[in-house]
Amino acid sequence: MSNVQTPVQHVPAKTTKSIKLVDEAQAKTNLLGMTQAQLAEYFKGIGEKPFRSTQVIKWIYQQGVTDFEQMTNLSKSLRDKLSANACVIPPKVIHRQYSDDGTRKWVFEVTGGSLVETVLIPADDSKLNGRKTLCISSQVGCALDCSFCSTGKQGFERDLTAAEILGQLWVANASYMTNENDSLDNVDHSLWENNVTNVVMMGMGEPLLNYRPVVSSMELMLSDHAYGLSKRRVTLSTSGVVPKMYELAQELDVALAISLHAPNDELRNELVPINKKYPLEQLMAAARNYVFEVNPRHKKHVTIEYVMLDGVNDSNEHAEQLVALLGDLPSKINLIPFNPFPHANYDKSSNNRIHAFSNILSEAGFVCTIRQTRGDDIDAACGQLVGQVADRTRRSAAWQQSIKDREDI
Repeated sequence: MSNVQTPVQHVPAKTTKSIKLVDEAQAKTNLLGMTQAQLAEYFKGIGEKPFRSTQVIKWIYQQGVTDFEQMTNLSKSLRDKLSANACVIPPKVIHRQYSDDGTRKWVFEVTGGSLVETVLIPADDSKLNGRKTLCISSQVGCALDCSFCSTGKQGFERDLTAAEILGQLWVANASYMTNENDSLDNVDHSLWENNVTNVVMMGMGEPLLNYRPVVSSMELMLSDHAYGLSKRRVTLSTSGVVPKMYELAQELDVALAISLHAPNDELRNELVPINKKYPLEQLMAAARNYVFEVNPRHKKHVTIEYVMLDGVNDSNEHAEQLVALLGDLPSKINLIPFNPFPHANYDKSSNNRIHAFSNILSEAGFVCTIRQTRGDDIDAACGQLVGQVADRTRRSAAWQQSIKDREDI
């Protein structure tokens, strides 16, 4: 079934060269986030040739153009038709901060007034042309309620659309064409360059629970007509939605990361409650399927994310259990120092404990890295995507009240 909306006819709005940051025409079809196949269907639906989809995709993602009047290889009649019926609108930026270490954070307001956050982390050398990794959100809040994650305490509001997901990448690229205090209205499209080199679906939400918009967005990230990122530079992180892991393996070749955080079922049931539905045996089987059984020459390893919690999951015994659990699964293990948040029930493991844990994994033959915390001065580190600008969920309000009640006892 096609996801393309039927265009609604209305009087064309006055066109300008500025980027629309607010959906001024709710009835218009937002082309941002549509795959090439979806755009081809859209153009067929308005009586145009499907090849127009390639032209428009290149304008949007390779040149950053959102004003149809600037798409000069389209006929005047088509530009008028698009101006009347369609738009290219990224989510509205309501807050942004740039860290001293080069990290950038945006808070977006999406349809309905909900807020999501996106973080861009440059490589340690902070070179202009160095690696720049964008951590993208896929949902407003998260339904999985991992016990150590501040985002999970917001509860879940809704899935993001493909336009809202891709819009985060679009804005991050546009930010390099403006000064820190400039609005995106001042983007010089003649200087447009896609500066983001890596994308990780590791922001707010569980990507595999918003499957179709996430996959559509990643298709555009990989498309040579759009962002043209390498499949090794686009990573999807999941807490273990096993059926969707099998589906993803058949549909798209991107890097896979697993938010593991515990080496046995008893502990993981506590830290990552989805483990009760899809325990470690099933999760590891799905990971091996992703690496070995589908396109094995391309999917070389799985990244294992493991947040280090003092006295909870960081002992030598836990490290040895992790070695046994992973077995022959090609894995790169990323140890993540815990970032405390108000009323968290956990503490960060000491540096000595983290390094001792890492040494056991390395001696067993695994590639093991310790994530450097970045963007602390703007609350952009992992686990801090909690929407501190505003928190509008009922569940979060109830959680905060329960904390207050306990403190009053």
